[in-house]
Amino acid sequence: MTPPSVPAAPLVQAFFVEYLLNQKHASPRTLAAYRDAFRLLLRYLQETNGAQPATLSIADLDAPIILAFLDNIEQRRANCIRSRNARLAAVRSFFRFVQLREPACLAVAARVLAIPVKRTERKLVGYLIRSEIEAILSATDRTNWGGRRDHALLLTLYNSGARVSEIIAVRRGDIVLDAPASLKLHGKGRKERAVPLWAKTAHVLRIWLQELGERFGDLTFPSARARQLSRHGVSYLLSRAADRAASACPSLQNKHVSPHLIRHSTAMHLLQAGVDPAVIALWLGHENVQTTHGYVQANLEMMENALDKLAPAGPAPRRFKADDKLLAFLATL
Repeated sequence: MTPPSVPAAPLVQAFFVEYLLNQKHASPRTLAAYRDAFRLLLRYLQETNGAQPATLSIADLDAPIILAFLDNIEQRRANCIRSRNARLAAVRSFFRFVQLREPACLAVAARVLAIPVKRTERKLVGYLIRSEIEAILSATDRTNWGGRRDHALLLTLYNSGARVSEIIAVRRGDIVLDAPASLKLHGKGRKERAVPLWAKTAHVLRIWLQELGERFGDLTFPSARARQLSRHGVSYLLSRAADRAASACPSLQNKHVSPHLIRHSTAMHLLQAGVDPAVIALWLGHENVQTTHGYVQANLEMMENALDKLAPAGPAPRRFKADDKLLAFLATL
């Protein structure tokens, strides 16, 4: 029996407005991610089938179509498996809403929800050693306004282990410079956390905020145009500092230094300093402490120290004893 044709457009609008915005109160980043996934899906259907998005029905979004779309973004757009799975997560969230809203679409929703998440290789966490971090911080040109901003931003980024979206959103009211100095970060899912600041970081921020004055409002790390820095802007200024630092620190020459790599480095250095992984999880804003265990797996130095404390298996090696002279003579024959 052919299922009734249920228009998709009203359900998509209700999903974003009623469910995500009003009921779930999803964060702007979640809304943007889901919006982009549906834009890609609808444009794909328009290009392949000539179907106008406003005229689509739920039956036009059945599992074979969704699978073809996922293959397309992997092969044609060269998206990684993580991106594919993120697009699938948006589509599955929509169909969980559909199966509750439109019982007539239960069969289509069940088929789409049965599409599995694609497994991907889990690589060891990359990070920079302390000397590489220090070389990058020293490479900023503090003789000009932009260099002093870059130095304050990168030092705060390393101190806090913040995500790039969190560091560009820092406002003056989020910084406490009186002892004990701290920084408030607004993380994923509207979760706030406070991290301590080193005395050096607090000193640099105090001088930087005094230099800013009132010209840039409450922005802590403004662009030259008095706007909030973009994610791309932070990546650019970091890569520029890393390129300058490579001459003094050759190990940086073949490394892609990103803001997220600085975050990984903060976590690894905290772990190497003996900080409990549960504390590191709170520091970085991880929802699950299991996420922090990836740094333990990547920390070869800690594993080597653990190996030194473990006695090797099997009997202890016997003390060497020279052969009898006559037996030694016979062994040469």
